[in-house]
Amino acid sequence: MYVLPFGQMSLWGYYYSLKWLKNKLSFFKLNEKFYIYYIIPLNYKIKNKYKGWQRIGPHNIDIISIIFGSLLGDAHGEKGKSGVGTCITFYQEDSHVEYIYWLHNLIFSRGYCSETVPVVTNKLVKGGKVRKIVRFRTWTYTSFNWIHDVWYVDGIKKIPSCIDIYLTPLSLAIWIMDDGSKSSEGLKLCTNSYAYSECLFLIKILNDKFKLKASVQSAGKKDQYIIYIWKESMPILREIVNPFIITQMKYKII
Repeated sequence: MYVLPFGQMSLWGYYYSLKWLKNKLSFFKLNEKFYIYYIIPLNYKIKNKYKGWQRIGPHNIDIISIIFGSLLGDAHGEKGKSGVGTCITFYQEDSHVEYIYWLHNLIFSRGYCSETVPVVTNKLVKGGKVRKIVRFRTWTYTSFNWIHDVWYVDGIKKIPSCIDIYLTPLSLAIWIMDDGSKSSEGLKLCTNSYAYSECLFLIKILNDKFKLKASVQSAGKKDQYIIYIWKESMPILREIVNPFIITQMKYKII
C-alpha cells in the first residue's frame, strides 16, 4: 500500500472519504485490486476559495481529454481579466441535462469544480427567444492557461495544432455526446464554427489515429461545415467510444 500526502490529484477512479476519521483519511479506488490512499494533516484547514495561482497541475490525460473533447463542442475557455488563470465552462440545452449531470460528476469527482449540481436556467437569444440551458464551470487554474492559449486566437476558438495528441477515445466520446448527432447510417459532428481547413485537419486526424473515414460537408449556410463519419466506419467508432458513452447518448452511435 502506498500512502500519499494530501494534495490535489487527477485520477480515474472512485473517491471515498472515511467519516469516522473525520475525513482525515481518503482514498481512490482504481479497480478491485488497486487503491491509492492519502492523508489530510490534522492541522489542515480546508479553504472555501483558492486563488488561481494556488491551483496548479500537472493534470493527467483523462482531465485533459475531457476538456479537449468538450472544447471541440460547445464548451469554452475563459481566461481571467488579470490573467491569473483559466476556467472551462461546459454548456448544453436542457434536453441534454443528464449528460451535463454525468459530466459534472466526472469533473467534480476529480476535484476540478464545485459540488453544486448544475440547474436549468433561461437564456435570451437572438429574436427575443428564450432557451433553457444548463451549465457549470471548473475552478480557475493557472495551469489551464496553456489550454486557452492553444485554443484561442484573438478571442476566437480555433482547432489547435496539437489536437492529435489529446484526441483520445475519451475525448472523441465527449465530442460526440456534446456535439454529435445520428445522420442516416453515419454520424454528424457539428463543426459550424470552424473553417473548412480546420475541418479537413480534423478528418485527417480521425483517419490517422482511429482509421475512421469521414468527409467535410456543407452545413447549409455560407462558410459553415459539418464532419460526417461514414457508415462503413461506424462499427470501428462504436468499438472505440462505446465504453465512455452514457446510456442516454447511445442512440447517437447505434
